Amino acid sequence: QLQLVESGGGLVRAGDSLSLSCAASGIIVSGNTMGWYRQAPGKQRELVALISLSGTTNYGDSVKGRFTISRDNAKNTVYLQMNSLKPEDTAVYYCYAATRRLWGQGTQVTVSS
Repeated sequence: QLQLVESGGGLVRAGDSLSLSCAASGIIVSGNTMGWYRQAPGKQRELVALISLSGTTNYGDSVKGRFTISRDNAKNTVYLQMNSLKPEDTAVYYCYAATRRLWGQGTQVTVSS
């Protein structure tokens, strides 16, 4: 069964940190370009971060220097470390496996001011 399951979302204050996890089943994260996207109410889904098969990372302009994407091949899991969170980071965060065009169900991140 192909599945991506996100976890780690929650309610935090501005300036706090939060770590999201994306556990994959049915696919191998090291064999896919994996990404995190987010969607705030009334806005389009936007790229947060990508990690390629080679481990090259790319970030959306609004999160550069604050967020870090990584993966643990042994755990078949992708992570998103979010530091210095801002209220504008509030959104539902989705994990994405590009090769399979597979989305997770999303996890809510809310940052209060």
